[in-house]
Amino acid sequence: MENNFLVDQAEYLEVGIHIGTKIRTPGMKRFVYKVREDGLYMLDLSTIDSRIKDAAKMLAQYEPKDIVVTASRVYAISAASKFAEITNATLLKGRVMPGIFTNPNREDYIEPEIILVSDTRNEKQAVKEANKTNIPLVALCDTDNWVKFVDMIIPCNNKGRRSLALIYYLLAREFLKEKGLIKSNEEFKYQISDFEAKVEMKAK
Repeated sequence: MENNFLVDQAEYLEVGIHIGTKIRTPGMKRFVYKVREDGLYMLDLSTIDSRIKDAAKMLAQYEPKDIVVTASRVYAISAASKFAEITNATLLKGRVMPGIFTNPNREDYIEPEIILVSDTRNEKQAVKEANKTNIPLVALCDTDNWVKFVDMIIPCNNKGRRSLALIYYLLAREFLKEKGLIKSNEEFKYQISDFEAKVEMKAK
């Protein structure tokens, strides 16, 4: 039901959270509800909404210090950085280095209890290492993402600046509510724009 959505349905549509790519992997087939005339696969809004709720509940079962979020693209880095700042999770931005979760001899070795990945293609090293070490994995997955080893898929447009900002905004807000740190949406003192990558205007 639209009334139960985390935000107004129109807001989801406006940021294109449901707009996929022209590629659909087998694992993402169940989240697609139609193909547009231009060949883009469209993701199901109610599933996106319910998965964001479920992912926030799953993440909230862990202490913030035990949560790692990875982000490799500029738009994802901005959104995930704000999420990490608000929730006190650990952010890994850019390339995920081999051995960071599996080799205790590395200086940057960390032992997360759960990992949130922004893109399984760009951050495939995190996916591989989570699988090797049996760390639960939550991932934002577009229609072209492979979903092997992902425990909780959040189907979404994980490439768009505004889409990513809204996803991480909602994950942060719902996480704090699940933790009992805030009681209502009104207590969440952040704007979606806080999660957006700043786009520099080019001089004419």
